[in-house]
Amino acid sequence: MAKILTYPGFVDVHVHFRDPGAPDAETTASGLAAALRGGFAAVVTMPNTSPACDTPQMMRRQLERRAQWIESAHEERAPVLLTAACITKGRLGREVADLEALAEAGAAFFTDDGSYVADDRVMEEAMRRAAKLGMCVCEHAMDPKVQGGGVIRDCALARRLNLPVIPAAAETVAIGRDLAICRVTGCRLHIQHISTAGGVELVRGAQKEGLPVTAEATPHHLALTCEEIPGDDANYKMAPPLGNAEDRAELRKAVKDGVLMFATDHAPHPASRKSQGFATGANGIVGLETAIPLTWTAMVEEEGMDPSAWAEAWWKMPRSILSPASTRMLDTARQTVIETGTRRVVEVAKFASLSRNCPYDGLPADCWPVAAE
Repeated sequence: MAKILTYPGFVDVHVHFRDPGAPDAETTASGLAAALRGGFAAVVTMPNTSPACDTPQMMRRQLERRAQWIESAHEERAPVLLTAACITKGRLGREVADLEALAEAGAAFFTDDGSYVADDRVMEEAMRRAAKLGMCVCEHAMDPKVQGGGVIRDCALARRLNLPVIPAAAETVAIGRDLAICRVTGCRLHIQHISTAGGVELVRGAQKEGLPVTAEATPHHLALTCEEIPGDDANYKMAPPLGNAEDRAELRKAVKDGVLMFATDHAPHPASRKSQGFATGANGIVGLETAIPLTWTAMVEEEGMDPSAWAEAWWKMPRSILSPASTRMLDTARQTVIETGTRRVVEVAKFASLSRNCPYDGLPADCWPVAAE
């Protein structure tokens, strides 16, 4: 029997709108339309645009794009658009950006997402300055020295195709370094798209220790494993990569225990970037329009998570990493309404996103956002 559930507006703290830089993959307008379809009241865009979002001027440009879409589409229900700013200038990891000016301009938090800040001294300076501002630093925890040229976790497909492997230590080494800096600086730290059992253990331990540490799990890391990848299909290529069954089980347990929140890491790419297979294909998939059904299926239906707790991982927990100014902007955000008990299938061809890099076409689910069609 169909049932309507209403919650405070869901917030996706990890999306890529490719604006400016790759308008064939996504624009602010198409990304916001996808967020509206997906049931989200607010999104936070990542700063790995071209050029990078490392100045107040670049942040204002994104906000102007939202206003333009509202005017052109006559869409008054547009999700709130929040913008993350770079940790380092140009996302190059060499010099800390003007965090003070970026915070004043309204940055939701700081991240070099897509890149790990590998220089310990640069990261410590950034976290000390962010702590003084009361801001959160969010980390793409993949140490490039450990990752090497890897493109996939160890699995049957990797061995069959002789693909270079990304060890789980690429994540755990990075998280361990960041936790050490967190202890010294007291800065709020958020680990993005966590993917390994070892990473979950480190975050659990940090939270028990009382450190101001949070982390997020994506729908694809909760739904899929590397052993289930059907072939040389870059729609299953992620950064960080899909983990094994143990990783997925620990991620699900951590979400259920309230250790992890949700975030999509919505990463649109044109077909040309995803048609090259694992060796050279781009990382990531679109996620805004499938996030609610996927996480409901994985966590509520399969893991028995309480629906209210599931919803809090989409609305309450994400607010905890936002700046106070960004949180206040959500006061006017619309509610999220979902319908359960009605079976539908994912139809990638009908996505509002400009990109179709998604492995879920035809997947059935019984929970869907009630959104504009």
